[in-house]
Amino acid sequence: MKNLKYIVSLFFLAILIGCTGDDDVTNLDGIEAPKNISALFTIKQDNSGKVTIRPNGEGLTSYEIHFGDSTPEPVTIGAGQTYEHTYAEGVYTVKIYGIGINGAKTEFTQQLTVSFLQPTGLDVTITPGASRSVTVKAEAQLETFFQVYFGEDPNQTPVEFMEGETVTHTYAQSGTYEVKVVALSGGAATAEYTETITVFDLGPAPDPTLLGEDVISLFSGAYNNVPVDTWKTDWSSATLEDLEISGNATKKYSNLNFVGIETVSSMIDATQMTHFHTDIWSDNLTEFKIKLVDFGPNAAYGGGDDKEHEIVISNPAQEQWVSIDLPLSAFTGLTTRGHIAQLIYAGSPSGTASVYIDNVYFYKQSATPTVAAPTPTLPASQVISMFSNAYTNVAVDTWKTSWSSAALEDLQIAGNDVKKYTTLNFVGIEATGANMIDATAMTHFHTDIWTANATTFKIKLVDLGPNGVYDGVGAGDDKEHEIVITSPAQNTWLSLDIPLSDFTNLTTRGHISQLIYAAVPAGSATVYVDNVYFHN
Repeated sequence: MKNLKYIVSLFFLAILIGCTGDDDVTNLDGIEAPKNISALFTIKQDNSGKVTIRPNGEGLTSYEIHFGDSTPEPVTIGAGQTYEHTYAEGVYTVKIYGIGINGAKTEFTQQLTVSFLQPTGLDVTITPGASRSVTVKAEAQLETFFQVYFGEDPNQTPVEFMEGETVTHTYAQSGTYEVKVVALSGGAATAEYTETITVFDLGPAPDPTLLGEDVISLFSGAYNNVPVDTWKTDWSSATLEDLEISGNATKKYSNLNFVGIETVSSMIDATQMTHFHTDIWSDNLTEFKIKLVDFGPNAAYGGGDDKEHEIVISNPAQEQWVSIDLPLSAFTGLTTRGHIAQLIYAGSPSGTASVYIDNVYFYKQSATPTVAAPTPTLPASQVISMFSNAYTNVAVDTWKTSWSSAALEDLQIAGNDVKKYTTLNFVGIEATGANMIDATAMTHFHTDIWTANATTFKIKLVDLGPNGVYDGVGAGDDKEHEIVITSPAQNTWLSLDIPLSDFTNLTTRGHISQLIYAAVPAGSATVYVDNVYFHN
């Protein structure tokens, strides 16, 4: 129905400026021909056949319209203008030339249907996209043009478009909207289609922070990706769409039952990797499954040396990016990992699940953080800081007492001061005498930690009372309490913000003198520490 063709006019255009020197002549040879020519045809719904032609394009000064009926001569209109022409019922091929300042022409043709009957066979495709967007396409018989109402504003002026065009709209807010598409002809009767859609504020997936040398990436804008044969095998039960979200490449699987992703021609050797990672976003997943398949050295499925295992994630969070990090040791049936050839995703509800995918990779745990801990944002007036580059720190006697069972190293991560405890069983941090901390006006204790191997982390606060002397557990005026964090997240900064009311046995907080960290496995844990402070 549409055809663009570039035509160079074979004539010279002279511009006389009214001065005598050659320097006063404008050179038009380098100007490009007009481009992106299109046209919207609208028709009055009164059986008159009056059609308004609204051309659009770039790099032009005028349009030449050939009506495609018995009208002998074309008409010329300026850029931005429209023209009304009366047609009898029928189907016409309208030809429009976009004319540039130098006379260069670009031709555009579009079919025009003029009918006074009601349009039939209306077929509309409405596709919600990323970041609150939606696209609309439509086709019908006997229609001249379409109108779409996006349901965001009850007083909205409809957007008009032609068959074969795609209209995109971005909503101001996430939510549910009623989209209506109307097919119009030259008569009063129209055809309509209405669909209720839900749009979400879907931003890009989180940026990975692992070093490239520790990663085998199948799909991520943060790394160099290994070859993948296909992201949807012919035996898959899903629809795949490649798209961009805020400039970030993302894969979307719709109508998902299961989808096979294969690397048979370049099987992945993940023997040195420790984890599999993928980021997912969905508004309807109730279950998500991840299967890894190792074909073995013969590189053939069913060859006798295949190994595979599937992990099921129940009730993943919806309408937000979920970062899934799975230890490869959890894939217990995957006893070999040197020839991984298949990754299979499956979802419930089967056949209707929809999921966005990004950052698909294997990685090995790093023993060292590569990014600094999150920068605190609380006002300094609400903080008593023991250790943080964000605040002025109070005096601390020592960050490792003589009775500690740990090694301490002061270092920097990404330019930020950090304390590293290795071979950690327990470590005492003391602020005694005049340095005792009065936390009576504080409500929380905060610390950031990073560990690759601690499975339990403990925090104890000790108040030595007004005498400032340790009298022993439960003796004298000493008060203390220990908080135990089980299974802390590994290989990422973990911000612990603990209400002081949770330290139930710390019934006085005016003379805090000791902070004690402990970890399991005792004597072999490594923990990085930053941003140690009380706040209210």
